Formats: sequence, structure tokens, C-alpha cells
Amino acid sequence: MFASRLRVASTRLALLKPALAKTTLPSLCVPRLRHYATDNKQVSYTVDKFPGYVRNPNFKQLTEQDVDHFKTILGANGLIYDNQDDLFPFNTDWMHKFRGKSQLVLKPKTTQQVSEIMKYCNQQKLAVVPQGGNTGLVGGSVPVFDEVVLSLQGMNKIRGFDNVSGILTADAGCVLEVLDNWLGEKGYMMPLDLGAKGSCHIGGNIATNAGGLRLLRYGSLHGTVLGLEVVLPDGTILDNMSTLRKDNTGYDLKQLFIGSEGTIGVITGVSILTPHRSKAVNVALLGLNSFEDVQKAFKQSRIELSEILSAFEFWDTNALQMFKKHATPKDVMEKEYPFYVLIETSGSNKDHDDEKLTTYLENMMIDGVAEDGVVAQDETQIRGLWSLREGFTEALGKEPAVYKYDISMPVPKLYECVEDMRQHLRDGGVFGQPDSPVTDVVAYGHVGDGNLHLNIAASRLESRVSALIEPYLFEWVANHQGSISAEHGLGVAKNEFLGYSKSPVMIKMMKTMKNMLDPNGIMNPYKYLPSSP
Repeated sequence: MFASRLRVASTRLALLKPALAKTTLPSLCVPRLRHYATDNKQVSYTVDKFPGYVRNPNFKQLTEQDVDHFKTILGANGLIYDNQDDLFPFNTDWMHKFRGKSQLVLKPKTTQQVSEIMKYCNQQKLAVVPQGGNTGLVGGSVPVFDEVVLSLQGMNKIRGFDNVSGILTADAGCVLEVLDNWLGEKGYMMPLDLGAKGSCHIGGNIATNAGGLRLLRYGSLHGTVLGLEVVLPDGTILDNMSTLRKDNTGYDLKQLFIGSEGTIGVITGVSILTPHRSKAVNVALLGLNSFEDVQKAFKQSRIELSEILSAFEFWDTNALQMFKKHATPKDVMEKEYPFYVLIETSGSNKDHDDEKLTTYLENMMIDGVAEDGVVAQDETQIRGLWSLREGFTEALGKEPAVYKYDISMPVPKLYECVEDMRQHLRDGGVFGQPDSPVTDVVAYGHVGDGNLHLNIAASRLESRVSALIEPYLFEWVANHQGSISAEHGLGVAKNEFLGYSKSPVMIKMMKTMKNMLDPNGIMNPYKYLPSSP
């Protein structure tokens, strides 16, 4: 009986062959630079779209004298002033949800210039928004009012690399993909990978504590970042660019700035531990009938693939349909399934890894956990499979409106949250009918670290939809011991809901630290921490 079932599984695995060989994927599938609308009037100002913000009267209004002073630091070509077209991409997030009114963008190229800028801004009480690649999803990197934008685009030099230990030192403005390609030539890789890797900056990744696709294997930035160079709000340069993996002397100050979203300092330099680039990489895509099967597949992958498992991603059929709505990829499976799992293995011995993955896949088929699947046969097909997973954000961005949520919770609860939200929106009368404003509820995420990306697509933005989602979703997450932000941060989208994830004592301590390091409150104001006392 077992032998016959194995033959059936082997026959089905034969379908896992070069199914992608002739697939041509559209440019949408591989996100690179984010693009903005040409008509600035299409994007409403944050303060108009979300009433209730009040400009801090303690902040100074920008003057010509201030601009002239910045020119003495950066030169006339080191800033953008009072040019709405050129200012627009710095004032607006790439999803076109948030827009500020800054009249000035500063583009320093050195840490010393950042120091001089911050010292002056602190003395003059000019509010500042540090900005990297501006690929965030919670409005954390764009102004709310007229804050000065401090762009790190010009700080993009690699400072050094130790090819024995794999420790990289670099400016904060280096693009993640550029760093990864540079390291690839030396047999190493960056320990994180994001869909926005072609635009995001390593400094911004650290400031938001970005997680990404391979946290399962390489851990979070709290572990891989060894040192930081940070300019404090008063212009003081905190040089903590350690390259030591073990240093048990005093408080680990760099941890304060990882995930601080530019509210207590500007990250200008990074020291990070990079892993060896794997010589053998395999990617498989499985079709499954239930989220229960997704969990079974994940549990078994931890057992059978263990040390070579580098990613375990899932998405539902709604996510796939959303992708197909805005792209025209060829189907990689003969049928469609309710759920999909993308598994990546990374190791040093191809024969060993291939054998482990094949055994795992056969077991998934024999046990009836997986219904079908494909295995990439070369690098092109690997990129093709990954492009499906990485293309969801771009596809959703083409919808008329989308409510995006990045939450974490125990893995068994992930899809229960999705189903509950769908029913809640149906009960609220905004989903499930031809004229409903909500058109779909889409789910995908990182099973390996319990991170769900819940996206509610809509034909239009309506206050009644927002009122049904928030704070209901955050209450649901809190009741199931989750976090309202797994990796996207807080920004202006979630700061007022921080109490659903952190206790009053913890929030009070955060505010104490903020007030101590930034007594004038000039660093990325109106965000991150709740405004209430």
C-alpha cells in the first residue's frame, strides 16, 4: 500500500518540473523603484484626510534665513526648496495615502553635515523628518505638516567589509539590493530581504526594524546589527559602530534606535553581520486545501528541512486572484487551490539539499497535506516563484483603495483572524454585496514568524469601513496575544493604538526616553507614540 502511494506521490512530483520555463512575468512582479502620480492634486494632505492633527506651535516656521544657513552646510545643490513638483515625492508616501507640506528637503552626504543640520534645527526648533527610500506603509517617513525632510539618499557609500567575519560597514543611505549585489560578488548576502529591496535603504530598514522574507533563517535586525552611528537631536554624533559580536560592557545603546522610526536620532552608519551566500538554493510552491494543512506543512518542514529552511511563506487564493487582476503571469499549476505555500531552502550541498527537499515534498503528497506543487529548476524560475509572493503589495497598490494591516500572533490564529474580519465586514454591511465598498479581503504572510499581512481592498475609502476595522482588528489581535505591528512600524497609522500592544508602564517609559533624548520634540513629530498623556 505504501509503495503504491509513493508511486502516486512520485507521479504528482513529476508535475513539479520546469512549469515556469516559458513563463514571462511582467515588470510588476519584480518591485524596484516606487513610482508616484504625476498630478500632485490626486493625493490629499494627511491633515485633510485624517482631521484632528494640530501643528505644534512651539515649532518654528521655515524662513529664508534658515534656507540660507543650510546652503552654507550643503551648498545650493544640496537641497530642494519651494518647488512643489520636486518636493512631491518626498512629501508623499509611495502608496499615496499620506502627504505632508514640507517646503524643504536637505540632502547631506556626510555624518558631519547631518550633525550640523540637527544642531541648527534643534536650536531653532525646526521639526525634522528623517527619510530613507520612503517605501514605508504607515506614513512614518513623510511629513505631517511642514517639517524639514532630511533625506539620506546622498549617504550611500560602503565603508568597509571584513571577508573573514562577514561584517559590513556602510552609510545608512545604501539601497538594500545594491548592498546585497555587492556582497554577492564576495560570496555573502544581506541577512534580510524585502519586496522593496530595490528602493529601501538599510538605515530605514533598521529604523523600522524591518523583518522581511527570511527572518525565519537569519533572525531580526536586533541580532544582526552590531553597531550604529547615530546623530542625536542636538547634533551629537553617537559613534557606536562596533564590529564586535561579543561586547558585554554597559547598556546596548544601539538597540534603542532599532525600530525607533527616526524619533530619537538619525541613523547615519551601520555595522551589520552578513551570512555566506548559500551555494544551493531551492524554491518550491505547494497548493493546499486548508490553513490547517499550511500549519502541518510548516511543522513538518521544521523537522525535515530544519537547518536548510530559509523561508516559509503563505498566501490565500484571494491574494493570487488580486495578483492576476493586475498582472498576466502564466499559471504554474494545473488547478487553483485555497492556499499556497512557498518554501525556500538554502545550504552548501546541492545533492544533500535536493534529497531532503524531495523527501519532504513526497511526504507532504503521501500524507495528503499538499495537493500539487512546482519546484524551480534554475535561477530564473526561482525568481519567478518569488515574484508571485513579492508582487502582492504592488498589485494591491493598483486598487482604488486598500486598508493595509501588518500584524503578528500565534500561527494557529493567523487565518482565523482573516475569516473573522471577512465575517465582521459582511455583518457590518460593507462586504459581500455588488455595491459594497469592500471588494476583497486578501491575506499573505510569513508563517515562520507568525506575521500576517491583512489587506482589505475597496472601491473607495469610507469612514464606516474604517470604523468597522479599527479598533476592532486591534482588539482582536490584543485578545489573541498578538502585536498590532509586526514589521511595518507605527508611523501615523498606528501610534494612537499602541496601547493594544504595550502596557501603560511601557508607554510611559518610552515617552520618558523620547523626552530625554529629544526634549524639543523636533524628531519626526506626531508619530510613533500616542499623543495622549
